[in-house]
Amino acid sequence: MKAARALALAALLTAAATGAYVTGRVTAQKALVTNDEINTVEVTQKALQAVVRVDVRLRKDALQPGDDPNETGSGFFYKKDLIVTNYHVIQYQESISVVLYNGRRVPARIEGVDRDIDIAVLRVSGVTAPKTLAFGQSARLIPGQKLITIGTPLKIQNFVSTGVFSVLASARDVPRGDNLAQEVGQYLITTASIQQGNSGGPILDSRGAVVGVADANAAPNAVVPGVIGIALPGDLVKQSLDDLEKIGVPQRGTLGVTLVDLDTLDPALRNLAGLSSSEGALVDEVPAGTAGARAGLRGSLRNSRGQLLSPLGDIIVAVNGQRVQSSFDVVRLVAAKRPGQTITLRVWRNKKAVDVKVTLLKRTLQ
Repeated sequence: MKAARALALAALLTAAATGAYVTGRVTAQKALVTNDEINTVEVTQKALQAVVRVDVRLRKDALQPGDDPNETGSGFFYKKDLIVTNYHVIQYQESISVVLYNGRRVPARIEGVDRDIDIAVLRVSGVTAPKTLAFGQSARLIPGQKLITIGTPLKIQNFVSTGVFSVLASARDVPRGDNLAQEVGQYLITTASIQQGNSGGPILDSRGAVVGVADANAAPNAVVPGVIGIALPGDLVKQSLDDLEKIGVPQRGTLGVTLVDLDTLDPALRNLAGLSSSEGALVDEVPAGTAGARAGLRGSLRNSRGQLLSPLGDIIVAVNGQRVQSSFDVVRLVAAKRPGQTITLRVWRNKKAVDVKVTLLKRTLQ
């Protein structure tokens, strides 16, 4: 057995010395064998200069004893001085700097945020992007299509991974505990590696266009590294960036009301309202001037201790004919629309179903 291992090693060394290597029964003299390899290398080499490492110094009030005060994420230039990253990367920042692909470090500041899809925009000064990335169309992705990620997982900069687009998954199937991305309807799921530090980096198709932004990963438990990559669809991110640049706030649809999940209510209250199901979202507060208020949605009453009183306000059970389980569904279905569009809410009011049409309003800076 030792002799066999020695012979195998000698064969490999000989191949390496001649610049050749063996793949199955094919011996190649060139470094790149397949068209797919050539494409991956070409896309990566062009995109690397646009990808940055995002280093964040965290505020003291955001730290627990023993916490590392430094957070690392990824980002990419989409304009000459503007960088996309995840909001959760810079959420508790005291200071931010970015490291370019060649190791140069420059300061950055927050230009705009969209916490409801977990996106932030950073502006840098004193440097011009060596390369910018353009957005493609995530809606046209086909399961099995190749994807490439570039970022800084585990603080290893310029890390490249390939995989495929698997599926668009409902946000309901991607639970998160950070109270962010409340208006993401679907996530892009990929086999390409997305680990801690990849957050905010680009997901590229074989043309080098951004079709997603790395956001998280899924794992069977806290011990096993995430094996399923989770990304924000590029179409959603691009729409938000356009809104932030032109208006200063995202322009996804919103009712402007507060909601309470029906399954959190005392069953006795539900029974008094004539409901046998726990699916739906109770309208709680209806601020004046909101789309919900203009449409005539009815809010709920509470006593001095904040407890809900009977009769309850409107209970939303469907949006544009699609049944909802909770406020989670209502927010995301409404957010998929734009200002000026009209949606139809099926609400339970006074023990009967009523349709309410709501024209969505433009969001303004607070």
